[in-house]
Amino acid sequence: MEKLEGYIFTALCSTNFLVSCLLFSKISREQREPYMDEIFHVRQAQKYCYGKFNEWDPMITTLPGLYLASVGVIKPVVWLVDLTGKVVCSTAMLRFINLLFNCGILYLLYLIICKLHLKEKTKTASRRILSALSLSTFPVLYFFNFLYYTDAGSTFFILFTYLMTLYGCHKASALIGVFAIFFRQTNIIWVAFCAGTVVANKMDDTWRTEQSKKKDDKSPCQIPFSVSGVKRVMRFLLEFLTTANHVKAVMLVAWPYILVAVGFIAFIMLNDGIVVGDRTSHEACLNFPQLFYFFSFALFFSIPTSLCYHRALRFLQTLKKQPLLYLLITGLSLLLVWKFTFVHKYLLADNRHFPFYVWKRVFQKHEAVRFALIPAYVFAAWNFMDTLKSRSLFWSLAFLVCLLAATVPQKLLEFRYFIVPYLLYRLHIPLPSLSRLALEFLLYTAVNAATLYIFINKTFQWPNNPAVQRFMW
Repeated sequence: MEKLEGYIFTALCSTNFLVSCLLFSKISREQREPYMDEIFHVRQAQKYCYGKFNEWDPMITTLPGLYLASVGVIKPVVWLVDLTGKVVCSTAMLRFINLLFNCGILYLLYLIICKLHLKEKTKTASRRILSALSLSTFPVLYFFNFLYYTDAGSTFFILFTYLMTLYGCHKASALIGVFAIFFRQTNIIWVAFCAGTVVANKMDDTWRTEQSKKKDDKSPCQIPFSVSGVKRVMRFLLEFLTTANHVKAVMLVAWPYILVAVGFIAFIMLNDGIVVGDRTSHEACLNFPQLFYFFSFALFFSIPTSLCYHRALRFLQTLKKQPLLYLLITGLSLLLVWKFTFVHKYLLADNRHFPFYVWKRVFQKHEAVRFALIPAYVFAAWNFMDTLKSRSLFWSLAFLVCLLAATVPQKLLEFRYFIVPYLLYRLHIPLPSLSRLALEFLLYTAVNAATLYIFINKTFQWPNNPAVQRFMW
């Protein structure tokens, strides 16, 4: 059975690569020149190709991981097949690097799914394969496989880092995490998440031991969602973090991640900030509604796998049981939306991005719209947490803290920033049924077909600017 699964998955990888190559060929013919941020990325990569490692475009805000990886792949190929001329480090050749990353992402997703859902291994070969395929075509990520952006490489290395963590290879995980940070500095958050899962495992073991000693008949990893339960958890956390034996046990396992954190802090001090290059457009703020946008985003793309009649009914029952709690949550959400909504100038000015139209046609319709959406945000957040209830208390806390750190400081509403947290969320929900996975794949395929069609065919021009403009994520 395992051999058959391997053959099927290999055939699927080959088919996926072939389809992606055909789409890549079409897109590269239609948009031969670098487009939008590609202008800076391609130009910088070509400098590296020609050995000009001391030249840096000040408009680029990320570290040179993408360019180093590109040169590391292209140079040996050029030497082997004796390529010369303009084709070397051309826009098309550089874009092709992301197709290779896409193949790696599909394989990593499959391995992570196998590891996370190990207990179900005997019955779910087709579900594991389809789940990996579906997630590899996740629309926001899949679109940028065909352009020279950092998203594919960044996602590849974060998934690789997490896979190594799951297998307990923490030194390898930390080293690969450094590569991820070289693609995008904010990936330090997801390296910290990997370290957080190590700490969470230790906490789970200790919590389970303590609860078994007390002969508590509740599930040892269940979130005790009450005032007394929260007090118990806070008391446990304080005791765990102040007990020398527990801290020592964590340090012995997590020291590679601590070294990465120390190195990153040194980088921030030397660089005088997290951003390299142009900092004016990447100013941090407390944009709490970003978390609500993410929950809504996650709800939309996980509708086939997470939403059902019984879950919606359970939400209504929860509202009836705890009306005061949800009134408090709604009131807090109103305050956060009212006082902490920030709008980036690019969101209002750049009509080539889909978020521009979401903001214009939804949020700018009326001042009250952003408040009217709060009940939907509350449901989306509840659905998000309910689908993760099979995960332990401390894993959930680690994930939520990292999710807050990855979304809230971002002033710009940019769906690309949601790729990694969404994939991690989707990987950790219970493995859906085959029919639900098929619906998810169909949804992703439909969105991909629509966005690629719009990008290729629905071009436009700005007044007094002859350049062809295209719509994209």
